[in-house]
Amino acid sequence: MLTTILNFNALAFVVKFDALAEVLVTTLIFVFIGIAFFAVAYGILSRMFPIKKEIEHDQNVALGIVVGSIMIGIALIIAAAIQG
Repeated sequence: MLTTILNFNALAFVVKFDALAEVLVTTLIFVFIGIAFFAVAYGILSRMFPIKKEIEHDQNVALGIVVGSIMIGIALIIAAAIQG
């Protein structure tokens, strides 16, 4: 039963050596785009809220959880956009 649930071909994840450079370049491009989006999102959040003061000086754990949740949400959106 477990094999029917996990019915996928392990060889589908193998990249041929000829296409390895192209896959690596594409991956690096998407990594830099994702990091740029995170930087922009954090910049917008830090302008909207006093994140540094609240988290570092006032030790506001709730704001840290909210900012972390927002970053995870942005990561999921970026991953879905990259995957297509």
